[in-house]
Amino acid sequence: MRHQKRVIKIGSDKDHRTSLLRTLAMQVIIHEKVKTTSKRVKAVQPFVEKLITIAKTKDKMNAIRRIEKLVQHKDCSKKLIDDLAIRYKDRTSGYTKTYNMGSRAGDNAPMVQIELINSAKGTTS
Repeated sequence: MRHQKRVIKIGSDKDHRTSLLRTLAMQVIIHEKVKTTSKRVKAVQPFVEKLITIAKTKDKMNAIRRIEKLVQHKDCSKKLIDDLAIRYKDRTSGYTKTYNMGSRAGDNAPMVQIELINSAKGTTS
């Protein structure tokens, strides 16, 4: 039974899902906005929020190790530690915002844009 299970099924198996989440999270962090389907956004949003929260911890070496274990991309971990941790130092959560973009032309899938917000006024960056 699936009682209280919060895994969103977006891939064919666990390895595909984790690979997809890592890639999407890297794109959101590096480009600061990504347009994809709504199910993928619902799966990647908590993952990105956790990565930013890890980057804000006091112990930087441990944060770098934990981030690179999850994402495995040097530029992504560098941007998290150097830029995003400083940008969101006064925020406790809510680092991303989603916008509905309508349906995709080919298969009518609902498209959503996820982007990192600017911490100063809550606007997009």
